[in-house]
Amino acid sequence: MTTTMSSIPAVIKGGSFLIETRKPEEVFTPEDLTDQHRLIAQTAEEFVQREIIPRLKEIEEKKPGLLRELLKKAGELGLLATDIAQKYGGLELDKISSIIISEKMARDGAWASTIGAQAGIGILPIAFFGTEAQKQKYVPRLARGEWVGAYCLSEASSASDALHCKTKATLSPDGKHYILNGAKMWITNGGIADIYIVFARIDGEKFTAFIVERNFPGVSPGAEEHKMGIQGSSTTPLNLQDAPVPVENVLGEIGKGHQIAFNILNMGRLKLGAGCIGGCKVLIVPTLQWAKERQAFGRPIADFGMIKEKLGTMVARIYAAESMSYRSAGMIDRLLEGVDQGAPEAALQILEALQEYAVECSILKVAGTEALDYVADEAVQIFGGYGFSADYEVERTYRDQRVNRIFEGTNEINRLLIVDMLLKRSMKGELALIPAAQRVLDEVLGPTSLDEEEDGILAAETRLVEGAKRVALLVAGAAVQKYLQALSEEQEVIGGLSNVIIEVYSMESALLRAQKKLSREAGEIARLHCEAARCYIHEAADRVEMEARRVLPRVAEGDALRSCMALLRRFLKRSPVDTIELKRHLADRALELGRHPFA
Repeated sequence: MTTTMSSIPAVIKGGSFLIETRKPEEVFTPEDLTDQHRLIAQTAEEFVQREIIPRLKEIEEKKPGLLRELLKKAGELGLLATDIAQKYGGLELDKISSIIISEKMARDGAWASTIGAQAGIGILPIAFFGTEAQKQKYVPRLARGEWVGAYCLSEASSASDALHCKTKATLSPDGKHYILNGAKMWITNGGIADIYIVFARIDGEKFTAFIVERNFPGVSPGAEEHKMGIQGSSTTPLNLQDAPVPVENVLGEIGKGHQIAFNILNMGRLKLGAGCIGGCKVLIVPTLQWAKERQAFGRPIADFGMIKEKLGTMVARIYAAESMSYRSAGMIDRLLEGVDQGAPEAALQILEALQEYAVECSILKVAGTEALDYVADEAVQIFGGYGFSADYEVERTYRDQRVNRIFEGTNEINRLLIVDMLLKRSMKGELALIPAAQRVLDEVLGPTSLDEEEDGILAAETRLVEGAKRVALLVAGAAVQKYLQALSEEQEVIGGLSNVIIEVYSMESALLRAQKKLSREAGEIARLHCEAARCYIHEAADRVEMEARRVLPRVAEGDALRSCMALLRRFLKRSPVDTIELKRHLADRALELGRHPFA
């Protein structure tokens, strides 16, 4: 059975998962992929098998010209052009297709970084914000991989605070050029790029984006960085010394460069989260094989409980993260349904859709990168001493994945953004978050719907998800009530609340996916979906409770704190579940298949 986006009902408001109950049929899941999606996945997979895997050593050693050659081959297959209008050489595919390609390209960290920068932040700023002349000149050649693009936002002294850049742009006396001076840092594809998207302040004030060509005078990439991981990718500074940039190369509106920076990062976060899930799926394959082949005490180490627990946890975490990824992309596609991507207003509509789900994109970025971090760390542990050896691929993967929690805004920045964006939407009346939080605080004296027991498959997990939502609202309400506008200074509180919110979205996404599978069929596969969801949800509930217990004493005291703790216990009331057995089942199925069982 296949599902098109038109069969997924209703546009869902971003961030509403905290205050609304979704139905399984309202979300897109990996089981809903169409034949076209599967063909795209096959094309991307065949490209990786044919072009990337045989050349991993050459990529790692930075063979001159290789990355440009590979990008051009990827461009010839359309792998760089999914998000671009056909009139500029693109394919105009949906966001599901985009994340499929991001997953498949994750076979190697250096390559994933290279193609991710090209297809995303290297092309999309011009495709979305450029003038017609700029789009016609640059986008087709970037989409074909004939030119390589790079994105220059960070600076040595203002990495996470990127808007306070020191790079300056001054209009020339004849009014024909802006003269750029400054230095950008950590530029992915910096050493091989033809086109740079550079952010600078006009007259030291107006934050603005520029399209800068490599052959402009005064433009020079610095030496390659010596990095912990993704060593095969190009990462350099970009130096600008009295570089004249034609006024027609201003990208977007003067003084509104932040609109480009932030909106492009939303797309980057969506794709990075998806790519990390692909990395998890790739990494679990050799880990399972090693666990089956490696002998200890006369038995394969896959037979041992602690190894099964690690593998089962990997399976459950990948399941939840993957469920979030397709759910998020599906919501964006639903909002964009019917948009003519070749129309002049299409770019604005796409950006508005990405902004609508900016919270979900940040959540996916954090959850996806941290899932891969867990899988990579435990893969090394399962390989033991061999995992620490450069002779085995897991060693490189462990180093490569570490940068993902820094890319596209650090995970700390994204945690702050999640709460900040939700509260701002509530203050504007766009999302009834604060009223919902107040209703939760008012539940101290009365019964809640969660007190009513229901039987059935996943009934307990459904109650837990609803309870976790109330916990998020409880913590949010108490925090806002105490600190009001000063809450932004309480980063530990915001971080804890953000962790609860991330778990809520993860838990519900896993639940809805399993419920949707269960509604379509019974049997072993549906049971496995339920086991993955149950395993993740019950352990996530423990994490939600731990975060709430950590934060609540900071935002409440005395009788108020005691009331909050009583509500916390009620909302997360649950019978213990044998997650050990659930993880054994998940691990056994993965070992039997030699891959993630839901791939």
